[in-house]
Amino acid sequence: MATKTTEKSDKVEKTVKAASERSAEKPDKAERVAKADGAEATARVISPTRQRDLEAALSTIIKSYGEGSIMRLGEANAHQAIEVIPTGALGLDLALGVGGLPRGRVVEIYGPESSGKTTLMLHVIANAQKMGGLAAFIDAEHALDPGYAKKLGVNLDDLLVSQPDCGEEALTICETLARSNALDVIVIDSVAALVPKAELEGEMGMATMGMQARLMSQGLRKLTAILNKSKTTCVFTNQLREKVGVMFGNPETTPGGKALKFYASVRLDIRRKDTLKDAAGNAIGNHVKVKVVKNKVAPPFSETEFDIIYNHGINKEGSILDVGIENGVVDKKGAWLQFAGDLIGQGKEAAQRALAEKPELAKKIVEAIMAKRSGVTTEAAKPEVAKAA
Repeated sequence: MATKTTEKSDKVEKTVKAASERSAEKPDKAERVAKADGAEATARVISPTRQRDLEAALSTIIKSYGEGSIMRLGEANAHQAIEVIPTGALGLDLALGVGGLPRGRVVEIYGPESSGKTTLMLHVIANAQKMGGLAAFIDAEHALDPGYAKKLGVNLDDLLVSQPDCGEEALTICETLARSNALDVIVIDSVAALVPKAELEGEMGMATMGMQARLMSQGLRKLTAILNKSKTTCVFTNQLREKVGVMFGNPETTPGGKALKFYASVRLDIRRKDTLKDAAGNAIGNHVKVKVVKNKVAPPFSETEFDIIYNHGINKEGSILDVGIENGVVDKKGAWLQFAGDLIGQGKEAAQRALAEKPELAKKIVEAIMAKRSGVTTEAAKPEVAKAA
């Protein structure tokens, strides 16, 4: 009996000793977290055998799918600055966080009727052309006005236009253009007008539940990878609909299913806020508000406002002045607007005309705004220091 008790106590002692040794070898959770967060945390060393197997696998993938199909994220070629196309409104470019619409991504712009969706897209096309790029406009609504596009600065001779008969044709044309690697911007106006072929050939009133959503889902699955490789920005404009029977929350939704909401890197909600009128009370434009509803390249939910003038487009000079005043680059003293101690004009309209007549002044103001937002103070933005020197 005494022997059994002794053996049992020896077993317990060995178990306790082994547990204490294990706990001594293995640090507690707080210590592991501290080591991981601290500068003393060392990288895991991969054994030569596993490293050799990994290199063989990477070599096989590159041989099968080409150079760049797989890479380490820390490599120089893997991490590049996001290329963008300016929108024409400085406030919107800053709200997007990267200076414009990102290249190689899907973008959705939606809003009520006559809110400025097509106008914004034509400005993007004009800016892409000014940068030496090519653009295509897939007009599913069959409503593009060439005269208006020309007034906004679009080069009609270099703009490719297609008016497809059905949604499948529109997305196929978009895919073919993107695969060519020659286009910078492809605009599809609009998602609501992309009619599936089956619906087009069917009778009026035929049930077509989910047909357009399936079309968009299938098309975007193919397009996203192609657009990313070709660095082509594909912009979809979209309309608004209302959900039936919604008592609480926002009843607004966009047609085309949920695929575009997921695949879009940027989603912009543009709304007409007010009507601009001249001294005689005639409507001359709209004051619009844009909200960045989704943004995968910068923080979302930024908002901005700017003016759209009839037969002129986005009021670029007005946007520069508004952003300049907001950031303290342009000083507003009564009715006078000043930059770096120099008068721009008396009243906003006079200042806008001055910037339109002096593009170099507008450029200096934009540079000062960018420098201030990045934390760098330019000499032009600090006249007092310059005078004291």
